[in-house]
Amino acid sequence: MIRAGRLKYVRTMGDLAAAQGKELGTFRNQKLHKKEGHPAPISSPKARNQLWDGAQTQAFYTGKPIPKLPQIDSAEDLLDRHEAAELLGISPVTWNTYKRDKSLTDGVVLVPDEDGTEHWPRRLVLAYKDSRPGRGAGGGRRQGSGDMIPRDEILPRIAELLDADPAVTVETVSDTLGITKFPTAQSGLATLRGRRIADLVEKQPGLDLKDAALQLGYPAITHRAAVAFAERELRARGARPYLQHAADVLAAAGIAQQAQIEMRQLDGGAVAAAVLLDTNQPTAAAVWDSRYGWRTSTSRRHPIGKDTDTAPEGEGIRYLGSGLRPDPEELLAALRDGRKGTKRPKAATDEPISSED
Repeated sequence: MIRAGRLKYVRTMGDLAAAQGKELGTFRNQKLHKKEGHPAPISSPKARNQLWDGAQTQAFYTGKPIPKLPQIDSAEDLLDRHEAAELLGISPVTWNTYKRDKSLTDGVVLVPDEDGTEHWPRRLVLAYKDSRPGRGAGGGRRQGSGDMIPRDEILPRIAELLDADPAVTVETVSDTLGITKFPTAQSGLATLRGRRIADLVEKQPGLDLKDAALQLGYPAITHRAAVAFAERELRARGARPYLQHAADVLAAAGIAQQAQIEMRQLDGGAVAAAVLLDTNQPTAAAVWDSRYGWRTSTSRRHPIGKDTDTAPEGEGIRYLGSGLRPDPEELLAALRDGRKGTKRPKAATDEPISSED
């Protein structure tokens, strides 16, 4: 760390090389900073950019006694990311999330200059630690109080915490990110764990989903939700190539918008996707459901509609094609001919879980 009041003495390896009349590459290659008796860096051992105290290095280079640095912690000591993380009892990866708090971004010090390494005064790190919501009864964000970060940043931020600790809890995620425990933190963790279980199963065909969860270090209490999401994720991945091909055929025929298929996970393990049709078409969208196959939809904004246990029925809804995965040309013909299709699906079933088309 950089002890209080000693920021002006900080030296980089480039500064040490210049003091010895050496090029930086030569200084580094000759490992002159590791000569016997050379002062140790003041930065943490794992810091990417090592720093030294100039008073100590100058004394060494001139053959004088090397002065000792203060040993008593001060509120104004400057800590790098590894030292700040250690003070809070977390990993440096987790600190990368914590440091985005405004109280820390406002007080960050770049050493030695604007392109230097981030440091934080000890007092700010301790104040942040004390200000974090408690984890006991009533700790974390209250249900319904709202999330403090944009929705599109939630999963990436949770992923960082999961990278650092596979057993991270809902409470820790809620406290760290300022998001509600239920459903935001809980759902985000289940989603990410499920995706990673699916990734591992694809790499190791035949691996049981629960065994995959154990391999990844997920606590037993989280397995049920994570495995359920992994099942739907694998089903979605297995269906996506077929659905994208069907969407491309409809777009090539001039009746649909060209777009990448986005899968939606439904309750009960089903998955669905929608293809928006051109505005000159008699129906707004074609929707595929893993339980019922293709159908038409009258809504462009919410084509899949509300998730229910029964097949959607009503004005403007036609179930198209033979089976759950009819040939795209058959689907195209049914969309072009309003006389084709049925008011109800021919069979309410579901596709087997698969990671292959």
